[in-house]
Amino acid sequence: MIFGSISYLNLLPFQVFLKRYLRYSGTKMAFTYKRNVPSHINKALRKRHIHAGFISSIESPRYACTDLGIIGNRAVYSVFVIEGENKTDKESATSNQLAKVLNLEGEVIIGDKALKYYLNGGKGIDLATAWYEQTHLPFVFGRLCYNCHEKLINNIAKKFMQRPVKIPQYILKKEAKKRDITPQQLLWYLKHIEYQMDYKAKKSLKFFLAQKTLN
Repeated sequence: MIFGSISYLNLLPFQVFLKRYLRYSGTKMAFTYKRNVPSHINKALRKRHIHAGFISSIESPRYACTDLGIIGNRAVYSVFVIEGENKTDKESATSNQLAKVLNLEGEVIIGDKALKYYLNGGKGIDLATAWYEQTHLPFVFGRLCYNCHEKLINNIAKKFMQRPVKIPQYILKKEAKKRDITPQQLLWYLKHIEYQMDYKAKKSLKFFLAQKTLN
């Protein structure tokens, strides 16, 4: 099975969990990973180059999906519209469309570079905050979807949501160093990411997709 994973810090807890799950479940040899930015993972699932993965929520209606997502409730700190000419982020699909739905002008930036921009004092409009102010709902940026291996993928999603994942210090230090931030900043950021698609998250995604068709 080929699994696609977004190469951003917001999925670090899931990546740590998946390694442990595969180590003890006996399925490790059947897994191959492909890590990339959201727009590339979207394309890979569409072309069946991968069998499952976290994709942009705007693409999720095409597929069967789990109740596992990448969700910002009030603020996400890694998706902004910043001052400047209107410009999309080539790594994004959902966030570019969200800026249009919210009628925001400026440059869209997402992912680890957006987090680093904020931590360095950069100013901008947090798109999860802007969405919450209009809807009082969390925003679903990504979702775990699949085109086969239904039982396995849903079992993985269920197991991940059963308990919080503790990230080892050596991984925290390694991933923080890659992005030139501190482990404390990394942990602070992850406190703002939710993963379970509850009623409000599903309602929010449905509303966003309806708004998207009008733009």
